[in-house]
Amino acid sequence: MNDTVVKIEDVTFAYNGQKVLENVSMTVRPDDFIAMIGPNGGGKTTLLKLILGLLKPNMGSIRVLGEHAEKASHDIGYVPQDVHINRHFPISVIDVVMMGRLKSGKRFKKSLDKDRHVVLHALKQMEMAAYADTKMGELSGGQRQRVFIARALVTQPKLMLLDEPTAGIDSKGQAEFFQLLKELNTEMAIIVVSHDLLVISTYVKSVACVNKHLHYHPQAEITGEMLETMYPSTGETICPVELVAHGLPHRVLTDHEGVGE
Repeated sequence: MNDTVVKIEDVTFAYNGQKVLENVSMTVRPDDFIAMIGPNGGGKTTLLKLILGLLKPNMGSIRVLGEHAEKASHDIGYVPQDVHINRHFPISVIDVVMMGRLKSGKRFKKSLDKDRHVVLHALKQMEMAAYADTKMGELSGGQRQRVFIARALVTQPKLMLLDEPTAGIDSKGQAEFFQLLKELNTEMAIIVVSHDLLVISTYVKSVACVNKHLHYHPQAEITGEMLETMYPSTGETICPVELVAHGLPHRVLTDHEGVGE
């Protein structure tokens, strides 16, 4: 299993009897950098939570590094959607990242000095070491996201899961952010949920289209055929400006939230 980080086989999951994912299968290798795309409610966030072991499939199996998902959570770094920090709460960058060390379950075995060393190294990787003592409320959206990734990195994960990490970040910030992820990919597998198709296609290695079912494409190119598979008259808006930039067909329809998101 050394060449497999995640093995998902025939997974089905339902909320209150309504199927969100059906017969989903996928293998994640140690050097994978996968973009997960699909409509709101298509099951992307649900699939991440299944990999994390926060949810259990109704059918099928998920193995992470050869173990049941819930037993391997310490090997996964996770940056969820909408991480909220009260801007008026006086917590510093280094304190937020230190929380990642506390959650690793090793706080009684590791000295505070070593924890601090690991935390500062993670901040340096994210180019945020100079802001260690800065209050979180003083950072930009892109800077805060780098801090949250640093918090995930201090567990020294073998897999990083990020759920729409560039929401609210400008185009330049998105490009810089994904370049950092590309560099991290030399050390770990990465799965990132994103609607920023123009940006992700430049950096990722493959694409997983999720809309109840999963279609895996072992290349980074996002084609019109792939989008038609994922958005067949669903009433879903998907970055029409970015599709134009790709020269792909697009449509502007009504966005909606779904139970599976």
